Amino acid sequence: MTAAEQTTPVHGVPCWVSLMTPDLRATEDFYTAVLGWTFRSGTLGKGFSVAHVGTVPVAGIGQIAPGLPASVNWTPYFAVDDVDAAAGRVRERGGTIAVGPIRLGPGRGAVAADREGAGFGFWEGRTPPWLLGRDNAPASLELRTSHAFDAAIFYAEIFGWASEEPGGCEVGYAYAQDAVVVRQGGRTVATLRGGGDGASPDPRLRPRWHVRFLVEDLEAVTEAARRAGGAVSPPVDRPADGTESVISDPYGGIFTVCTHLAPDAPGPSA
Repeated sequence: MTAAEQTTPVHGVPCWVSLMTPDLRATEDFYTAVLGWTFRSGTLGKGFSVAHVGTVPVAGIGQIAPGLPASVNWTPYFAVDDVDAAAGRVRERGGTIAVGPIRLGPGRGAVAADREGAGFGFWEGRTPPWLLGRDNAPASLELRTSHAFDAAIFYAEIFGWASEEPGGCEVGYAYAQDAVVVRQGGRTVATLRGGGDGASPDPRLRPRWHVRFLVEDLEAVTEAARRAGGAVSPPVDRPADGTESVISDPYGGIFTVCTHLAPDAPGPSA
């Protein structure tokens, strides 16, 4: 993808997802077998690649440098106007900065964790034209945390949610979903739910951002994941997302596959 094909995303919206892994090539093979992705070199340098469906960029995968203590997690990135100012706001509100801010290819980014340890990133600069739920990008992003309202305040203060700036994000409570919903331009861009348990031995239940990918045949995808060395949870029916299953890749990267796009929640009520 050329620089001319990239865009500058709206401040505060999710603009990308990526996975860091100890074996880039083997991880690419897994996601090719499971989700049908192909991979191309990205703009972030050696050790990074971009997953595509056809010609459309979907997600990034990077190689963890040998000896670097880094966890294997799918991480959402949010667009910011000033990565240094965003990092300062994270620290001021009790979060931690794990990496950066640093320059990577066409922009500058950082990786952080919120007060409960859920990892996320933020990015200053241009990105591929990428929208949740569109053109094979992830179907949705959901934060599972112990206190959804506390988490919503934390992220809103960092990313300017509910700032009432023209074109910015709105935050409200969706009673039907029992969740805090973040919307921009009439569409849901993130959902925050309670129920996370930081003391749970099950990584699926600890506070974290869940990345969901839409698939046509859940049974075929989960069977492919098993054959490729992944672990698969039993399928669950969710009213908003149809049937879904949580998959862990061979290196512990957890993601969700679902059979339907969640309908947009009603407009903010709070």
